[in-house]
Amino acid sequence: MVRKFSLVLIIGGTLLLIYGGFQLYNSKAKENKRLVEAKASISKDVIKEINDANLFNYDSIEEGDTVGVFYIPRLDREIPIIEGTNEEELSEGVGHYIGTGYPGENTQILLSGHRDTVFRQFGELEDGDELHVKMEHGTFIYEIRDHTIVDANDTTVIDPNRTDEVLTVSTCYPFSFIGDAPDRYVIFAYPK
Repeated sequence: MVRKFSLVLIIGGTLLLIYGGFQLYNSKAKENKRLVEAKASISKDVIKEINDANLFNYDSIEEGDTVGVFYIPRLDREIPIIEGTNEEELSEGVGHYIGTGYPGENTQILLSGHRDTVFRQFGELEDGDELHVKMEHGTFIYEIRDHTIVDANDTTVIDPNRTDEVLTVSTCYPFSFIGDAPDRYVIFAYPK
């Protein structure tokens, strides 16, 4: 009886590992596909001054669209930016929170991602590090100036009424937590 139970546990554990590995592989394949798509549409020009953000045509972006590339120089990591923060979008890259702004609009830009996929090394970032948002019309460079840890249900970090441009990037915290993490790690970066 004990031997049969042990065999069931071994088979069950093996199946769980196979399923988890497939999910990870599938997520990485989707992310890579989105990254290729994003790189085909971005400009390499660095935007230093914005005269009219209306020229960027952000109004045509719809949920699920690939809108750009999020580059983290310290980690040498490029991640596709996808409009929306539903599970489907977050499984393929960094999600842009609908209702927040885009680079050059002088408001809050909110990007979110999973700590165990796209933001795996997020805890290594420090104040002064750069974050690049590469869009169709150019690259916008931001500098990390602050971070905070908030409760998972705390939405006060979302402020679409801001009148200064801030790139807010959030992920689950603690980074090594297994399961649904109780907190969010939030970075604030400003145009450089």
